[in-house]
Amino acid sequence: MEAAAQRAQIEQFLAEYAAAIDEDRLEQWPEFFTERCLYQIIPYENFSQGLPVALMFADSRAMLRDRVTAHRKANVFAPQRYRHLIGPLRVIGEEEEGAIVVRANYAVYRTMLDAANYGRSELFSVGVYHDRLIREQGRLLLREKVVVVETARIATLLVTPL
Repeated sequence: MEAAAQRAQIEQFLAEYAAAIDEDRLEQWPEFFTERCLYQIIPYENFSQGLPVALMFADSRAMLRDRVTAHRKANVFAPQRYRHLIGPLRVIGEEEEGAIVVRANYAVYRTMLDAANYGRSELFSVGVYHDRLIREQGRLLLREKVVVVETARIATLLVTPL
């Protein structure tokens, strides 16, 4: 595939990924991943030292679905909305088995919707996506998404995926 066309498809894919989260369509979020996948949110310090401890971890689409169910039914948190800014995108290359390796910086802003803080927006998380995408039946999917957070402290429970 032509590099420019591939890049445009990846950019569109990441925009749709972010929109599913930002528009609170979390039930669609697991569908961006392969059945067997890796999703983790890991602090930069752990990632850079090869330490495995992550803030959020899933190794299958089923675990991602469980995460959404917990978000909807078990977690208690103040209402909030997220807005992702993603870029610049770097296509690192393709691996032997066809995975496309991509890096993209991100920033996520959070706007509080509770009565005490209504409308207050703040930078919630900043870091870099380490993605491996594959094509299944002509569609891009994430085989791996490692969210390396550079934000040293998260002020509240991390309930929504990044």
